[in-house]
Amino acid sequence: MNSEILNRMVAEVGASSRQIAAVEKLLAEGGTVPFIARYRKEAHGNLDEVAIGKIKDRLEYYTELESRKEAILKSIDEQGKLTDGLREKIAACWQKSALEDIYQPYKPKRRTRAQIAKEKGFEPLADSIWRGEAVEATDEDLQFARDILAERIADMAEVRGMVRHAFATKGVVKSEVASPKPAEPTKFDQYYDFEEPIATIPSHRYLAIRRGQKEGVLWVKLVLDPKPVIEDMLTLVEKASGVKPGAQIELAAEDAYKRLLAPSCEIDVTVEKKMAADRAAVEIFAENLRHLLLASPLGEKAVLAIDPGIRTGCKVAMIDSTGKYLGKTVIFPQQKPEESAKTVALIVNKYRPEAVAVGNGTAGRETEAFVRQTLSRLKAQHPEIPTPIVVSVSEAGASVYSASEIARKEFPDLDLTVRGAISIGRRLQDPLAELVKVDPKAIGVGQYQHDVHQPLLGAKLDEVVVSCVNGVGVELNTASAPLLERVSGISQSLAKSIVEWRNENGKFRSREDLKKVKGLGAKAFEQCAGFLRIRGAENPLDSSAVHPERYALVDKMAADAGMPVRDLIGNSLAVKKIDIRRYITDEVGEPTLKDIVAELVKPGRDPRATFEPPKFRDDVTKIEDVREGMKLEGVVTNVTAFGAFVDIGVHQDGLVHLSELSDNYVTDAASVVKAGDRLTVTVIGVDRARGRISLSAKTRPSAASSAGSASSRSAKPRTSFAPSGRSGFSCNPFANL
Repeated sequence: MNSEILNRMVAEVGASSRQIAAVEKLLAEGGTVPFIARYRKEAHGNLDEVAIGKIKDRLEYYTELESRKEAILKSIDEQGKLTDGLREKIAACWQKSALEDIYQPYKPKRRTRAQIAKEKGFEPLADSIWRGEAVEATDEDLQFARDILAERIADMAEVRGMVRHAFATKGVVKSEVASPKPAEPTKFDQYYDFEEPIATIPSHRYLAIRRGQKEGVLWVKLVLDPKPVIEDMLTLVEKASGVKPGAQIELAAEDAYKRLLAPSCEIDVTVEKKMAADRAAVEIFAENLRHLLLASPLGEKAVLAIDPGIRTGCKVAMIDSTGKYLGKTVIFPQQKPEESAKTVALIVNKYRPEAVAVGNGTAGRETEAFVRQTLSRLKAQHPEIPTPIVVSVSEAGASVYSASEIARKEFPDLDLTVRGAISIGRRLQDPLAELVKVDPKAIGVGQYQHDVHQPLLGAKLDEVVVSCVNGVGVELNTASAPLLERVSGISQSLAKSIVEWRNENGKFRSREDLKKVKGLGAKAFEQCAGFLRIRGAENPLDSSAVHPERYALVDKMAADAGMPVRDLIGNSLAVKKIDIRRYITDEVGEPTLKDIVAELVKPGRDPRATFEPPKFRDDVTKIEDVREGMKLEGVVTNVTAFGAFVDIGVHQDGLVHLSELSDNYVTDAASVVKAGDRLTVTVIGVDRARGRISLSAKTRPSAASSAGSASSRSAKPRTSFAPSGRSGFSCNPFANL
């Protein structure tokens, strides 16, 4: 890396030159961002994943820029037009757009009007006009000369850069309704006669307008007053030619602007604005996804999973504490309530699940209420049977998983709907482990995710998934291949090999066993070992985040403390007595030692919060139950630039607009709430025709709240269920068991 790039990166990423050089070296050696951030803190000065990721991105940018410079220099040199001055100008360029402006006059072009004029011999006439000389020529000859001059002006890097800047800073996005105007109202009504400066239009609004254009509802244009721009062009031409532009130059400049510059610069600016809007949307999506993946897990507890349905019934699947599928059945709570209630009771009695996971899709709240009532009656008649908690679980992406190759491999003999039910149950047990099997774009926590640049979105979301997986750690003996391939240093093929080894040889007894897996070499082991956990391993450090390369160090700590490692782990009193300064070496510094000590106190601790089920009102299960003034508890499902969507248990998320998120002024919704947060809201508007619910999180009193709440209550669904004694529980409700 040359010194100029290094200095620029210091200013851009806020890290020192030593830190940047260290990260570059570690990346070149095959280190992943999670590994470098966690296990090489001394080398890079304790940078976090975000900073390391930013360094990685900028390194890639400058690598691509330098490669492009070399290609451009080669092209110009082959044309015999490369001068020392041009070489220096290219070397001093650090923006891709500016570099392309320099290259513009030398780019191979299709046959242009200027080239035709040159072929006809009008370049000397154009040169004379450029120098300000008086010329005598016919109107036709002057037109040919102006064609040459227009292209010459348009190819000037300074002119093109100035025009592009004018569009970017003074251009106005204007949208109108397309013809013919839609007969029915659309979600783009507010943009039928709309304009806003492109420099200040919010990203989410720009994306909305672009979507309206894509759907053929809107006509969109970036408009700019050409007069001052052309005047600035003429000033630059005068500076380049050394003479005041005459009438022919003015005409050529107008032609250059209208025909050659405005169309391309408008495209350049709108593309850049679109990419900026995409980046903003991707960041929002990524942040939502991170919080969703790191949602509180129920843990290793048996779960009865239900995928609600009306016409085809509710698909029911039982999974044990490890997520293993045990059996399935179908119930019809609406059509056959008594039979369905008895079936649920039989399953609860036989398998003793600690939770019932109910999908939040169509009929989800009704099914949840049915299960709660059934369990309440069961408990009243058989108090000895433990009552599981009932939890509403997001179905977003479950159907995508159930039809995927991953699901087919996991459950080749099961119907898609049953796979979906299993996924719902496993999501409750461990959201991260299950959601990694689904394309993040299908999870439904983004903003215009189908409109943004898909490679950009895919790369960012993959980065988030990898970060979350490695941040939590993975249980080696139960992890699926899709989960393992997100671990630092483990490729898709290597993840498959690990699972195959486990199937053939049984559980991994130690991290060292990983070296027996075909294709897992020393580098892969170094990168992945610290993120993999083996519960119950002979070496207790194998279940912690302590890297195997530091086991000898921990052995020394334990020996100095006068106890075996097993006794030191979890012994907070003994660990607190460790003087980490005694163990500092050239390779191991204070940051790593602090991490090791923290692990010894709470080895393998899950960084995710403790599970707490959402609390929806039993009398509010559909949008018809929602009334203005109601106070409800909900769960934030999606945070956008304009507010937050909240699940209040009616199959239709409500929107808390940015202006209603707090009693204080809010400019960024993500600074107030995040996906997964519990939020108390007040209903301030219900549009049942469009399925829209407006909510407020402000604490101001609402006189309509209590009245609306009381008036909206409806009787709970009643189900007649009276099992005929304990003997009725002995049958198996699952036909395939």
